[in-house]
Amino acid sequence: MGNSAEKAGTAAHRVRALSESQRNAGPAGPLFAKIPRVTLAHLPTPLGDARRLSEELGGPRILIKRDDCTGLAIGGNKVRKLEFLLGEAIAEGCDTILTTGGVQSNHARQTAAACAHLGLRCELVLPRMVPRRDELYESGGNLLLDKLLGARVHLVDDIAAAESKMRELQDLAARRGGRAAVLPAGGSTPTGALGYAAAASEIVEQLADAGITRARIFVAAGTCGTLAGLLAGLGAHAEAFPITAIAVLEDATASAARADTLARACSTRLGNSPPPPAEVLDGFLGDGYGMPTDEMHEAVELCARREGLLLDPVYTGKAMAGMIEMVRAGKPGPGETAVFWHTGGTPGLFAYGGDFHRRSTTPDP
Repeated sequence: MGNSAEKAGTAAHRVRALSESQRNAGPAGPLFAKIPRVTLAHLPTPLGDARRLSEELGGPRILIKRDDCTGLAIGGNKVRKLEFLLGEAIAEGCDTILTTGGVQSNHARQTAAACAHLGLRCELVLPRMVPRRDELYESGGNLLLDKLLGARVHLVDDIAAAESKMRELQDLAARRGGRAAVLPAGGSTPTGALGYAAAASEIVEQLADAGITRARIFVAAGTCGTLAGLLAGLGAHAEAFPITAIAVLEDATASAARADTLARACSTRLGNSPPPPAEVLDGFLGDGYGMPTDEMHEAVELCARREGLLLDPVYTGKAMAGMIEMVRAGKPGPGETAVFWHTGGTPGLFAYGGDFHRRSTTPDP
């Protein structure tokens, strides 16, 4: 009991000490002033030109928003969400974080890292959502990092088993005198989406600094917290900077409905007007979540060889495949810049190493 209270007290001190300066920093600051938040991400993340990729595709100017550079255990988009999710958990006196996701979940890895940084106990319940059992997939990539970061990892067979295990662990935390916060897959709640509502002002400022008045943002649509937060945060800028999302978890209709529900809840919390509906594209999911496609492989290899940019097989690889197809079809339109929001996921490359080895070719001399 004493140890749990001591850890929670230390973390609570950290959220109080860090939140005041960060909450009021930047153009979005006042909207977030009363919302608990911890500092985890290296912000702002870079926005850079992908000149060789643009040249290869014969398309418009392409910029990459580098949320693979958020820091904290190789970075990724979940760090922005976790600033609010863990800020809220600490403010509520929690000393344990329970969350879930696939075996190679980026969210699980970033949650483990954030908990290590903040002194919180981390329990990861990971159902086998992808029909793979090879050694690389079940021991390398994100899973290796989860364990290295000190998380307690529980592999289970399916989502029903995960839900049961989460309830068991929540009860166990209470019995030992602690309190557990339960985060859903991807950290995609209205609170988690606040991370990307705040990021919206960051990208608007960066585009203005670059003299760009019209841009189309491309992003993966998985659990949709990132997409929802951007929709909620862009507000009056939505017409100048529309978002096209690429479905990578479920079909476009289900993804759009999920994003719209989260975006409306996030906007309500911020006191903003309802956001525009999400635009989500089908056609790049392949046989299902986490299942490789030829288009994904092409996108990953193209970005690596033209830009030195590493994508992942599950999210950004498929999202980039969607953007590439749109660029080749003449979209974005004249005068519109393409912005690809890189959400991270690099450790997944190592879990899918066998797939890339089988396809690997040596560039022409």
